[in-house]
Amino acid sequence: MSSGINDFAFKLASVNGTGSASSSILLMQAIFRMGVPVSGKNLFPSNIQGLPTWYEIRVNKDGYTARAQHYDMMVAMNAQTYKRDVAEVRSGGYLVYDSTWPLDPDLFRDDVTFIGVPLARLCNEHFQGARERILVKNIACAGALIALLGIDEEVVSELLEEKFGRKQALRDSNTKALRLGRDYVKENFPCPLPFHLEKMDGNKDKMLIDGNSMAALGAIYAGATVAAWYPITPATSVMDNFKSYAEKFRKDKETGENNYIFIQAEDELAAIGMVIGASWNGARAFTSTSGPGISLMNELLGLAYYAEIPAVLFDVQRVGPSTGMPTRTQQGDILECAYASHGDTKHIVLFPANPSECFDFAVRSFDLAEQFQTPVFMLSDLDIGMNDWVTPKITWDDSYRPNRGLVLTAEQLDAMPKFHRYLPEPGTAVPARSLPGIHANGAFFTRGSGHNKYGGYTEIPDEYQEVMDRLLLKHKEAAKLKS
Repeated sequence: MSSGINDFAFKLASVNGTGSASSSILLMQAIFRMGVPVSGKNLFPSNIQGLPTWYEIRVNKDGYTARAQHYDMMVAMNAQTYKRDVAEVRSGGYLVYDSTWPLDPDLFRDDVTFIGVPLARLCNEHFQGARERILVKNIACAGALIALLGIDEEVVSELLEEKFGRKQALRDSNTKALRLGRDYVKENFPCPLPFHLEKMDGNKDKMLIDGNSMAALGAIYAGATVAAWYPITPATSVMDNFKSYAEKFRKDKETGENNYIFIQAEDELAAIGMVIGASWNGARAFTSTSGPGISLMNELLGLAYYAEIPAVLFDVQRVGPSTGMPTRTQQGDILECAYASHGDTKHIVLFPANPSECFDFAVRSFDLAEQFQTPVFMLSDLDIGMNDWVTPKITWDDSYRPNRGLVLTAEQLDAMPKFHRYLPEPGTAVPARSLPGIHANGAFFTRGSGHNKYGGYTEIPDEYQEVMDRLLLKHKEAAKLKS
């Protein structure tokens, strides 16, 4: 990889629970606001505190986002991983470390420049309290990087004001820590380094956002009003964000009452059951989960498929099998979702490649679920879902109206001599549905057991086969749709 102006990669090695992610995100946001395309990968453990964590940042003026194999600079803040971190620096690169304590001589490399900054000593001298010293140490390190990489200090000040504007003490302590690191480096080392940042206009009409936030926003724009879930990494922030958006945008303007339901269920089985029940009643409902949750939901997904009830699932994939590695990326749920449940099922699955598509495909998922009366899966992964990406700003067509599919009105039901829930409409494999409480003629049995096209119970092979073949035709119809 070539290195130079607005074209380099660096990695920050630290310990989980010390505030390292916040300081790394601050750096990435500052680079973005300088107009320089940037991408970041947060590699964190699945515990609360104490294990190694890394944050990789690639700066590339052309917008390339693939992870680097070797780094122009390593920030080594975790003695547990020094040996590994030193090995990942490219020949001719730099390593920044806390020189409060001496570095093992065996770690030094002749082809790497070592920059020692006594971060712990500086923080101990200027801050009180053990916890505060730990947290501001990473901010002081960010200050050192601001000097070494030429990050615009005014941009950083603006970010701190936005984050801590109403918390004067936090803003002051963070500003103080940044200056400690910056001043020490400027006084003791040439700044900036040969590879560094310069302002450009590479992020016009773009934003820095993660896929889970965009999926949640897509659900809002699609008209979703019911969200049921059980917490699981890396999908939890889908619901955290949906709740925040719904609190702002799903309130009745006149009464102030909520126009949404947000339920944390007791487990994934209950969550998908609530989604299916709400969808059966006519709401746009969804859940977010990951591979283990999909495994638990399989039986009820079969019910929704066979009884032809819409449901939307956002699966943010992680490493399996079993518990696997909850905070690592893998795309291992594809077959599980495509054929979820026992028996002969085949589901609609959408695959966003970035946060922008998480928004677009979220809206599309709700339309497809109701158009074809079936579960629809949107599969992203931890990298897309939890890491910030440079993404085009949302464009929205205000003329959009949700595609509710074939839903019969009271007038239509009143004019029908007999309503058969599972009898397809002419020219399509999809039957019309009725919603509860619309008209007495729309009453029917929702059957997860064997049924014929008229909705009657059956164990006759030909009648069963006829319904199953029609369900497969729905899937084929969906596959022919243009994006």
